[in-house]
Amino acid sequence: MEIELPQKLKAEHPITVNARVLVVIGANGAGKSSFGRDLCQRYPDTCVRISGMHALFLNCDEKETDDSISYQLPRLQTMIAQRLAMPRLTDYEKLIVKLQGEEFEAAINFKEASRKNPGIIPPITKIDQIQTVWEKMFPHNRLVRRSGFIELTSTSRDSATYTAGRMSDGEKIVFYLTGAVLEAKPDSLLVIEEPEILLHESIKSQLWDEIENLRPDCSFVYLTHDIDFAMSRSGQRIWIRDYNAEASNWDYELLDKNDALPEEVYMEILGSRKPILFIEGDDSGSIDCRLYPLIFPEYTVKPMGGCQKVIETTKAFTQLKSFHMLESMGIVDRDRRTEGEIEYLRTQRIFVPGVAEVENLLMLEPVIRTVAHRLMKDPDEVFSQVKESVIRLFEKDLESQVLLHARHHVRKRLEIIVDKKINTAEELADHLKNLSEEVDALSICDQLRTEFAEYVKTSDYNSILRVYNQKGMLPQCRLCSLCGISNKENYLDLILSILKKDEADADVIRKAIKQQLNIEN
Repeated sequence: MEIELPQKLKAEHPITVNARVLVVIGANGAGKSSFGRDLCQRYPDTCVRISGMHALFLNCDEKETDDSISYQLPRLQTMIAQRLAMPRLTDYEKLIVKLQGEEFEAAINFKEASRKNPGIIPPITKIDQIQTVWEKMFPHNRLVRRSGFIELTSTSRDSATYTAGRMSDGEKIVFYLTGAVLEAKPDSLLVIEEPEILLHESIKSQLWDEIENLRPDCSFVYLTHDIDFAMSRSGQRIWIRDYNAEASNWDYELLDKNDALPEEVYMEILGSRKPILFIEGDDSGSIDCRLYPLIFPEYTVKPMGGCQKVIETTKAFTQLKSFHMLESMGIVDRDRRTEGEIEYLRTQRIFVPGVAEVENLLMLEPVIRTVAHRLMKDPDEVFSQVKESVIRLFEKDLESQVLLHARHHVRKRLEIIVDKKINTAEELADHLKNLSEEVDALSICDQLRTEFAEYVKTSDYNSILRVYNQKGMLPQCRLCSLCGISNKENYLDLILSILKKDEADADVIRKAIKQQLNIEN
C-alpha cells in the first residue's frame, strides 16, 4: 500500500512510502502517537487504530461509535453485568461481545444450512482463528467455548478454569490484538500503538508474525520504542526525532540499511536523546558494561564487542552526525598502544584510559582510598600495602610484560614498513630480507626492560598501572582482604553501589576515572 506520511519538517513535497509494514520508532514524547493520529485523519475510511493497553480499561471520554455494539448492548448488558459488575464495557469486553454475537449467528446459520445439506463443513469463525493463535502463544492453556453465552475460558494443566474477564493482562492482550485485527475491514490501514505492551519477550515477535499472516490484505503501522520488536519487523522503519504540535509537523527520517554502521546501532539510540558512548564488551556482566554507564550517566552506553568494532562504529557514527544529530565517542582498552596510536584515536573521538586495561581502573589510588574509607579502614595503610604488592608483582612479571609490549611494538612497526609503496616483486623480496635489520627486536626489548625496571626502582605506581596487563593483579595484591572484602566481584559491586548513590564518594571515583581518559566534563 502506498502511504502518504505526515508533514515532515522542512519538506517541500509530501513523502510517500510503498510498504505493507511501517515501523515508527522514537523516544517517549517524540510524537509517535500524534504521528499515528495524523495517519488516521489522512485515511479516515480505511484506518483502524488499535491500542492493547487502552483496550483493557474504560475510557469515559470516548463516545460509543460502533453501531453493532450499541444495538446489542441493551440485550447483553444485563447478562454481562452479572459476570463483570460493570455498567460500561472496555474495548476488550466489547470485542468479546461482538465476536460472541458473530459466533452465535454463525452457529444458527450453520444449523439451518445443515438441515438442507447434512454434509456441510462447519465455518471457521473469528474466534476459531483467535483460538489457534492464542493457544500457540500459551501452549499449556486452551480456550474453551461453553453453551449458552459461549463463555470463553482458559483451562490449565490442573483443569482450573476462569472466564475471559479473569484472564491475565498478557492473555487478554493476545486475545484482543488478534481479534481487533480480524475485525478490521478488508484492506485496512492498521495503526498499532505499543504493539509489544504486556507481551513477554518470547512471544511478542511470534504473535505479530501470526497476526500479519491472518490479514495479508491489510497494512500495518507499528508505533513503538522497543528496539528488539522494531528489528523483528520486515518493512520500512521511520525514526521520529521530535514533533511540533503548533505547526503540526514532525522531524523524522526514513531509515535505510547502511553498511558503514550496523542498523541495530541506529535502533539502539532511537529511544534516547542522549549522546552515545561505544565501549568494548558484549554482555551485561563485563566490567566495561557495568562500570562505564555509571561513570557517564549522561550517555547512552552501547557495548560493541571488541576494540576494532568500537573504533569502526565510532568513526562511522561521527561521519553520519548530520543524519542523527547526536554527539558520540568511544572508549577502548590501552592494550599496549603507543602514544602515537592513542593520539590518533583521540582525534577520532575514541579515548584510551591511562591504565593497561579496565580492571586497572579499579586499582586507582583515589578509588582504593574511597573504598577503604567507606569500610572504615585506614586509607593510607591500605593503599601503602596494595602499592607495595603491585610493585612486587610487576617486578616478578617484568620479563613477560616486556615481551608482551615488544611484540606489539614490532607488529606495528612491521605494518608500517610492509605497507610502504613497492612497485615490483623483486623490490618486495629485497624488502622482506631487510626486515630484521629495520626492526631491531632486541633493542626494543632492552629499551622496554630499562623503562619498566625504572618504574620498579622509583615505585612509580601510576606508570605500572599504565603498562601492567595482568587480570589477576587485583586478587593477588591482597586489596580485598585488606578492605575486609571476600573477593574481586564484591569489591566491584561495592564500587558500583557507591556510584549509584551519586554522593561525594561517587564524585571522587568518577573524577579519577575520567582523568585517566583525559575527559574532564
